[in-house]
Amino acid sequence: MTTSMKPEHSEKTDFLPIKGTDHVEFYVGNAKQAAYFYQTAFGFKLIAYAGPETGVKDRASYVLQQDKLRFVFTTALGANNPISEHVKKHGDGVKVLALWVDDATSAFQETVKRGAKAVHEPKTIEDEHGKVVTSSIATYGDTIHTFIERRDYLGPFLPTYEARTSLMEVKPVGLKYVDHCVGNVELGEMNKWVKFYEDVMGFKLLLTFDDKDISTDYTALMSKVVSNGNGYIKFPINEPAEGKKKSQIEEYLDFYNGSGVQHIALTTDDIIGTVSELRKRGVEFLHVPSNYYDDLLDRVGEIDEDLQPLKDLNILVDRDDEGYLLQIFTKPVEDRPTLFYEIIQRKGAKSFGKGNFKALFEAIEREQARRGNL
Repeated sequence: MTTSMKPEHSEKTDFLPIKGTDHVEFYVGNAKQAAYFYQTAFGFKLIAYAGPETGVKDRASYVLQQDKLRFVFTTALGANNPISEHVKKHGDGVKVLALWVDDATSAFQETVKRGAKAVHEPKTIEDEHGKVVTSSIATYGDTIHTFIERRDYLGPFLPTYEARTSLMEVKPVGLKYVDHCVGNVELGEMNKWVKFYEDVMGFKLLLTFDDKDISTDYTALMSKVVSNGNGYIKFPINEPAEGKKKSQIEEYLDFYNGSGVQHIALTTDDIIGTVSELRKRGVEFLHVPSNYYDDLLDRVGEIDEDLQPLKDLNILVDRDDEGYLLQIFTKPVEDRPTLFYEIIQRKGAKSFGKGNFKALFEAIEREQARRGNL
């Protein structure tokens, strides 16, 4: 099998039009400290809070925003709580990939009748700022999609949340929006979840990578990318492939205790500036050897950026028929080797950096070896 890319399809055919990523919600052991980390390290600003002070008795949630990115960090306030159970099983991780829609009731009905497992039926929540309609369905592992209809709401986030700002100065680092969000699933499950997104949510298969594309001397994985009609939402789905040693996907599945979100790709318009600032703030990135840059321009052709800053910051470059992209990957941001981030700047390219796969996965393997998990 070879890598293939299919043309993006038109939003006109969508029974589930999605306007974008509304927010990503993380279940964590300590939301206050997680919120502090993302403010100081990643430059997100605190905009809203929900908890006992706002009438929510079982949890505390902090909403952070940077440009169009909205992250929510939620922690349980007691032991007998589904949030506590999620954190006990998975560690800190993504629970909700929330999708912004015009009609959360229709989104729920259309997906459930096509086979989605219902998590919660459409409900309207209101406060003095207006009303929001939400509904949720299950996807891989314990992750859910929540449909958010907020056209009649002017509050800071959702009802039960109050506006909140940080007491410290927070400086953004130039992150813009979610480019794509990657899920890791068990061996043999990738095609099942690709079919789920095709049949249940009306997505189309955009790209396929096999174990010849994504492999090293020791490990391999398979990946397929699905996209919604307007291309705003892209979900690569990974599964392990046979290799001599334990792959990064298997390591993730072992430590996360099942399928879940592996990484979130965040867009910037100035990757050199963004990564420079993230490094100053202590964010750790995977390292590729300096010889990666020896023939970089021969491989990708002319680029706008000077080569030396890219080499100094360890930023990778790849080109497709539409242009090129620049990307870099953090190390896991949890003590468990699970969730990490990709910082990406697109200069026309619509692909995912296939030319960097070998260098990237060798870098991941070096980290696995240090952890004793390769």
